[in-house]
Parts: sequence; C-alpha cells; structure tokens
Amino acid sequence: MHHTLLLVLGLLFVVFMLVMLAQRIRIAYPIFLVIAGLCISFIPGTPRLHLEPDLVFLIFMPPLLYEAAWYTSWNDFWKWKRPIVLLAFGLVFFTSTIVAYTSTATIPDFNLALGFLLGGIISPPDAVAAATVMRGMKVPKRMMTILEGESLVNDASSLIVFKFALAAVLTGVFSMQQATGQFFLVAGMGIVVGLAGAHIMYVIHRFLPTTPAIDAALTIMTPYILFLTAEQFEFSGVMAVVSGGLFLSYRSHEIFQNGSTRMNMLGVWTTVIFVLNALVFVLIGLQLPEIIEGLGNYSIADGIKYGLLISAITIAVRFLWVFPAAHIPRWLSAKARQDPSPGWKGPLVISWAGMRGVVSLATALSIPLLMKDGSAFPQRNIIIFVTFVVIFVTLVFQGLTLPFVIKLIRLKEIDEILPEDEQQAGIQLRLDAAALKYVNEHYAAEAKENELISFFRASLENDISSTQQRLASLECDETEHQEIELYHKVLSEVYALQRKELFRLRKEKFFSDEEIRKAELQLDLNDLKIAGAEH
Repeated sequence: MHHTLLLVLGLLFVVFMLVMLAQRIRIAYPIFLVIAGLCISFIPGTPRLHLEPDLVFLIFMPPLLYEAAWYTSWNDFWKWKRPIVLLAFGLVFFTSTIVAYTSTATIPDFNLALGFLLGGIISPPDAVAAATVMRGMKVPKRMMTILEGESLVNDASSLIVFKFALAAVLTGVFSMQQATGQFFLVAGMGIVVGLAGAHIMYVIHRFLPTTPAIDAALTIMTPYILFLTAEQFEFSGVMAVVSGGLFLSYRSHEIFQNGSTRMNMLGVWTTVIFVLNALVFVLIGLQLPEIIEGLGNYSIADGIKYGLLISAITIAVRFLWVFPAAHIPRWLSAKARQDPSPGWKGPLVISWAGMRGVVSLATALSIPLLMKDGSAFPQRNIIIFVTFVVIFVTLVFQGLTLPFVIKLIRLKEIDEILPEDEQQAGIQLRLDAAALKYVNEHYAAEAKENELISFFRASLENDISSTQQRLASLECDETEHQEIELYHKVLSEVYALQRKELFRLRKEKFFSDEEIRKAELQLDLNDLKIAGAEH
C-alpha cells in the first residue's frame, strides 16, 4: 500500500513538472505529456502501470464530462445544434462505417463486426486536447462552441456503436433495426436519468441548509451518481452526465447564490480537473510497453502499418464530412443562410482539430479478454495497438501543427459579436441601473441618514467602483456598527438582485455567456469582501 501511494504521488509530481516544462516551451501539455509518458515508459527500471479500463471510465470520465457540460453555454449549444449533431452523431457513424470496411479489407482475419468495433473506438475526438492547443489563440466563438458541443455528445454515440459491435462479436448476431431502436432508447433514457438526478440535486442545493464545503463536495459526487445510476439500468451514463451538467449549470444562479460557495467550487473543480486531465494523458504514453507485449502474432511493423493507414483514413474522413456538412445545409435551408457563411477556413480548422485521446484508449482496453465460450477474444491485441497509433498520430501530429494552420490561414471571427470591452461595459451598465433602482425604491430614507449607503448610491450614479474609498469609509471612526451591518445587508441584497439580472441577460441572448460569467465572478468577489469584513 505504501509503495503504491508513493508511486502515485511520484507520478503526480512528475506530471506537474512536465506541465510546467510544456508551458515553458509553449507546447500544449496533453501532447507533451503523451510524448513524455512514452519516453518514460522505455527507461529501464520504470514500474509498469496497468490501466484498468473500467476504473478509467469510472474515475476520469464523469467529472471531465460534467465540467465540460458545466462550462458549455446552453444558448450557444442550441444555436449551433445542427453542426454539433452532424458531427457528434453523423460523423461518428460515418467514421465507424468507413473504418469498419477499410480494416476488414486490409487487416488479416478481420470481419465486419470487428471493424465496427475498431470504428466505434477511434471515432470520438478529444476536446480537451483541441481546447488546450487553441487556448490563447484567436479562434472564432462559433468554432469553439461546435468543437466543445461535439465532444459532449460524441462519446455517447461512439460508445453505443462500440457496445453494439461488441455484442455482435460475442453473440454472432446483429440486427440493424434492433440496434437503431436500442440506440435511441439507451441515449434517450440516459438523458431522462440525467435530468431526474439533476432535479434531485437541485432540490438539495436549493432548499437544504448546505455549506460551501458541502456544496463543493456534492458537485464532485453528482457526475458519479448520474453516471452510475444510468449505467446500472444499462442506459447511457455519458448522456446522463452531460444532460444533468447542462441543467444544473443553467440553474446555478438559483442554487449557488453565495459568493463563498461559488468561489470554493471554482477552486475545487479547477484543481480536480487539472489533475485528472494531466494524469490521464501521461498514462496514455505509459501504456505502450504493455500494449506491445500483447501484440502476439503481429509484428510491431505490421501494427504501425495498420495504425498509420487507419489514422490517415480517420483524418481524411473528417475532412470529407465536415466541409459538406458546413455548406450543404445552407443550400437546403433559408434559415441556415441567415448566419454568416463559415467559408473554408472554419471547416479546415474543425477538420484538423479531430485529435483522439483517453476515451478511445479506455474503450479499446475495455474489450474483454475472453469470448463467452472461454476462447480468446479475436484480434484484441491488434485493435488496441492500432488505437494507440491513431491516438499518437492525431494527438501529436495534428496537435503540433494546428497552431501553425490557424496562424497560416489568418483565422478571424465571422459572426457579429460585440467586442469584450463593449459587452462588459453593457453588462455593468445594466447591473448598476438595476442596483440603483433597487436602492432608491427600498432604501431611499436610509440613504439620507447612513453615510455608507449614500456613498454606495453615489458610486452607482457616477459609475464608480473604488475599493480603496469604500474600505476607507468602513474604517471611519464615526461609523457605527449597526450602520455597517445595514450597509452589508444592502450590498448583499443588491448583489442577489444583480445575479437575477444576469440570468435575464442570459435568456435575452444579447451578450455572450462568457462575458456574463465574468460579471458573475466579479459579483462573487464583491460578496466575498462582505463575508471577509464580517468575520
């Protein structure tokens, strides 16, 4: 036990050092960690790490999906639902089909069921890698929304393809009609379970006397509860986590009204997600020696050859799908033509951002060792090796070249979006107006007698926010304790009102959710100032 704990702590320390080195040399850390893990695995004496696929799905997948859903704008997701659905479902099925027939024709002793098994494994791109690579670059809002939305849903569709193909291999029976019906049942009921569980958590957060620590702990537990509940009934755990995360994120203004709670949750989730993301990418690289040992009758050269072929097919298929999917709907629908044309630059970047990651590896490793009759599962080793090659090629080759592609084509924003400064100014103007109206209606008399409230109203009228002056007035000897308590009460009520105003702004869809979140964060910081002054 001590040895295992020391090994885990040592691995985490190495991961953190590698992330800092990646930032120093300006390489996206998922790419750098995979390469580093691969190099570390060949150092003599390095302990072998066996990655249990069920454990990977259970530990890593729920919180990563939940965090992605939490920070996904529902308004933007719904606005670009057509391209998201075409990628998350259409492209997954298209990729699985092409890979199935290609692998059947090129890999010896491969049948169509095994081909679909491989196709379901490598069809979903990894959004964490793409988002990390494009972080800090001027990428159009539409593209980031589509890529993030695709990653939320494509894991579910690819895992469903994988499960149906696996069942076909194990039983030797496959019915397209039955599989289609099962697909909609599994995905749809996963959404139902996710929304039902999210409503229960909503009631707990909203109406029970929780504390910031309890709220943070419950949010960590929520994705696991949703995932395990759905999987227990053989529904889609991925869809349960995604739907539940989207619902709770949209209602977060109601259930997390305290600034301490929100800031505490932000700190907890930032740390947890960083550790999980960093750890999972280095584990991908560390798996290669074990994968090579399991090749069996296939040589490493054969595995690399098949892996490079499937990688090229996977990359090409994404291009073949994305460009028509971006333009054909505009030819068929007048409503689709209302939005600016994506041109060729946007589809090019979306096509090149199809990097594979941990979902593909964990899915491949979850293939059972034995058939139902006790015989070895056919072609398991070569499927896992090809999956690793596809992950390595797409993650390293595409990941390293994606920034150069973005810079080369001089990608620019194509939709009409207000500049950040204008959005922030507009949001603050609405918040100040709502606060001033509230103070005038409810505390007009108190404002004449209480110097602090009068100063607050004057600062709203003049659009001034000076922390130094406010602190100086609080420290004044003439200020009575009761007046300070009343002042804090006014500020707390105003901040609660402003959060409701932000929710109305979100529904109006005039300002971006990203800028609204920034304003919400500022309210949380202001709320913490009051809490700090009272303790």
